[in-house]
Amino acid sequence: MFTSADHAFMSRALQLAERGLYTTTPNPRVGCVIVHAGQIVGEGWHARAGEAHAEIVALRAAAERARGATVYVSLEPCAHHGRTPPCADALISVGVTRVVTAMRDPNPKVAGAGLERLRAAGIEASEGLLAERARELNIGFVARMERGRPWLRVKVAASLDGRTALANGVSQWITGPQARGDGHAWRARSCAVMAGIGTLLADDSRLTVREVETSRQPVRIVVDRDLRLPTTARVLEGGQVVVFGARPDADRMRALTQAGAEVIVLPDAQGKVDLPAMLQELGRREMNEILTESGSRLNGALLRAGVVDELVLYFAPHLLGDTARGMFDLRELTALDQRVELDIRDVTRIGPDLRLIARVTEPRR
Repeated sequence: MFTSADHAFMSRALQLAERGLYTTTPNPRVGCVIVHAGQIVGEGWHARAGEAHAEIVALRAAAERARGATVYVSLEPCAHHGRTPPCADALISVGVTRVVTAMRDPNPKVAGAGLERLRAAGIEASEGLLAERARELNIGFVARMERGRPWLRVKVAASLDGRTALANGVSQWITGPQARGDGHAWRARSCAVMAGIGTLLADDSRLTVREVETSRQPVRIVVDRDLRLPTTARVLEGGQVVVFGARPDADRMRALTQAGAEVIVLPDAQGKVDLPAMLQELGRREMNEILTESGSRLNGALLRAGVVDELVLYFAPHLLGDTARGMFDLRELTALDQRVELDIRDVTRIGPDLRLIARVTEPRR
């Protein structure tokens, strides 16, 4: 169905889409290549919400050469009026003859409507070329559209024996500068970076992107049951902070609000922050990817709540021993079928450290 040339041009479209890795939220990352007589005549990618979509940028570059051309786009062209007009209509109006998409748009407002509109206009429209690469690039957008909550990653830096800090709490720095820089790249692509109150009281982290260049800072999220976050905490600098608590306290809520935070009280039946409800709220706020950088208690609670999708684990080549602090508080397991099953997706050496990426899977029975 697809030729080697089709694969090459779609691969280029996906490379272009990656240029919006840090900036497109809440929109998906999309790239587009326009080909006429076997030659690329226009390219484009979506940079940020409210600006031109990838197809429009590529059409502007191609100009009159778009007539009779083949268009390769990493996500189905939109067919609805959002912040910008429908891209499907723009492709029809310039007279392209073929459109190849990597994957169907999971947004219910599109979901095949763009392809149908192209076909109704007599344009050959196909989907599924390099679909897995396209889906991985927009895994958070897909997750939010399909289930209503973001893709949640948990990032942990640990010794080779899985320890994140000494018993006295000292943890800086377990991993090397290259791994820390890589961690900031994960921050940069995320819509929000989340931490628990224990981590922030211990480290006073800003949760901002500093090691890689980006024009956008993620929202900072604090899980703080009793609203203990000091109004002098560095995480509050610069705004864009949401504090999720479980126990309303008018004075503390007022103080945190005056310090620049938004406070949301969202208790569960046990008087703790309702983590699944919190993720649903973040989905309603159009957040696609969340990165958690916290201690074992929140990490474990998120796993037990069933809302963790992926782990990004950095292992340093040293040992800290059993008295040091662990990665996940999962409480005592009494049977092996209670374990958290993982699918290891990647192992990469970064400087002296190892980065392991794994996804949480359904338990084996």
